[in-house]
Amino acid sequence: MLAKNTFDVSNDIVLITGTSGQLGNEYASAFLMNGAKVIGLDVLSTAKCNSLQLQYPDTYWFCKSDVTNKRMLSKALAQITERFGVPTVLINNAAIDSPPSSPPEENGPFEEYPEDSWDQVIDVNLKGTYLSCQVFGSAMAKAGKGSIINVSSIYGIVSPDQSIYDFRRKRGEVFFKPVAYSASKSGVINLTRYLAAYWAKSGVRVNSLTIAGVFNNQEKDFLTAYCDRIPIGRMANRDEYNGPMLFLASEASSYMTGSNLIIDGGWTAI
Repeated sequence: MLAKNTFDVSNDIVLITGTSGQLGNEYASAFLMNGAKVIGLDVLSTAKCNSLQLQYPDTYWFCKSDVTNKRMLSKALAQITERFGVPTVLINNAAIDSPPSSPPEENGPFEEYPEDSWDQVIDVNLKGTYLSCQVFGSAMAKAGKGSIINVSSIYGIVSPDQSIYDFRRKRGEVFFKPVAYSASKSGVINLTRYLAAYWAKSGVRVNSLTIAGVFNNQEKDFLTAYCDRIPIGRMANRDEYNGPMLFLASEASSYMTGSNLIIDGGWTAI
């Protein structure tokens, strides 16, 4: 029988990386609305971050830091601990990708994919998750409790379906979904399993959340191709991952660690 407060996060201190992005800001809002203290961590602040600071002056704090810089993360931990205490929830959401509007070399053939682009994506998406776990996760382990949620992607499980970009090739463009994002998100899933086993007896649970694409006013031809491919027939709305996040953060998932929760509209089912 579930207790009434099983999904309660009102006593949690939630650290979210990449909070200036579309989903990071959404996660922050969801936890704030449910009574948690939230730290948003990113290399830059946005109007949405500033809005949260005004709306929740006592429970939200933006911390400028870079997930690829361990020294900066250690400094951030000291500031966060002084202000709120050791985080009890860490959401590794910070990530970059090559968007469709990137220069041609970013979205060209695999054989010509730039080494610098590979390094940059792996640094933020995989190394950034590793460093954040090393700095904040170790503090949680010392405190004896916590939940770490590493955000992965359907492209960390299956290869990108290059056919959904046929519309671009038909209009004369050379376009392929790049390799680095997939490799980084696959690495996140196995890093999650490693840390789940490593910190199991320290009271820290580590799980990954695998998500699919989110509607963000993409061009019509892309939306048509994507939605025709996904069983549920549409991209996710930006608030549809909040429920899984609250579940993974709360006592509702107290016996869950080393798992990969897939919320993808059925993409990986076919």
